[in-house]
Amino acid sequence: SSRLTLPPPSARTRLCATGAKEAKEAMVKKARKRENKKLAMEQLSKQKKKASEKRAVHGIKAPTPGQSFAHIKNAAKRAQMVTMMKQEKKKMKAKARRDKKEAEARGEEVIRPEPRTIEKMREPDETILPPDDSEVEDDEALDEFDSYFNSSTPPKILITTQQRPSKHLFGFLNELVCVIPNMFYYPRKQFAFKRICAAAAKRGFTDIMLFSENRNMKPAQIQGVYICHLPKGPTSYWRITRLKLGQEMKGGATCNASHNPELIMNNFITRLGRRLGRQLAALFPQKPDFVGRRTVTFHNQRDFVFFRHYRYAFKEDGTRCRLQEIGPRFTMKCRFLQHGTFDAKEGEFEYIWRPDSQVSRKRFFV
Repeated sequence: SSRLTLPPPSARTRLCATGAKEAKEAMVKKARKRENKKLAMEQLSKQKKKASEKRAVHGIKAPTPGQSFAHIKNAAKRAQMVTMMKQEKKKMKAKARRDKKEAEARGEEVIRPEPRTIEKMREPDETILPPDDSEVEDDEALDEFDSYFNSSTPPKILITTQQRPSKHLFGFLNELVCVIPNMFYYPRKQFAFKRICAAAAKRGFTDIMLFSENRNMKPAQIQGVYICHLPKGPTSYWRITRLKLGQEMKGGATCNASHNPELIMNNFITRLGRRLGRQLAALFPQKPDFVGRRTVTFHNQRDFVFFRHYRYAFKEDGTRCRLQEIGPRFTMKCRFLQHGTFDAKEGEFEYIWRPDSQVSRKRFFV
């Protein structure tokens, strides 16, 4: 009698069978984990119900918020009482919120307390400026950015990179050139940054932006940017994090780079913040083209400057308007501000950020 023998499966067939088996095992694990979580929640709810019924039978009230349980020697019982106290506090807050919503629905006046944020609890700082300070305005009328804000010198920016930049950095620069008008890219080659500053000042450039990246990470990531105002400075270094390009944004918009954007500077309230804000504002033209409907925002919050690039999107009837993000977006943090142009050896620093200078979360400098 002859037996029918099948050929052995190929390597690809075995790989597909192995992958299907692993996927099935993963699905079983997820289902088992979901079922265990459901059983644990049911058991916990039963325990809570039983404990509340037992306390109601014996006439024991629920623990009030702020109550101390140091007299309970059993650690497990003490932890249980603390958990019950937190749950009771959460219930009271939820009931208060519902009562306020019902009162507002009835038309009654409800006084809502001001939320406590870290910005509201900021430590007092003598460098915080009032909105209109004549002394500061007189000082700014004689600083390095005076010619720009008088519209006598239009911004002209030279942009370059560190030596041997990666393709990821060029992808970012390709979008940044469309954001900031009148920007020109020159390759770094082997020239020193100090020498580039001197040459750019002779050719009529008003600012230099040099981008660096961390090559130890794979792929290389953008690390920061040096901004040097010409010809007399100052120079600042900003750490760049949380970068997201416009091509990576879902539903992102496009823009016409020929129109000058509207600039919004928000929450630069100290002497240092005013100086850094003026340096960032000097990168953009003073007169925006509102026809282009573009806006660039530098929002300072807890010494982190958030950069956003938006486009106004109006409805057809013109009744409402929304902001559509164009990109790129990133977060900046100033690491130092140096007086004059870049000088690594003999430069005089106006500000240097150190980790030990901001131990308190309520202390800000910008």
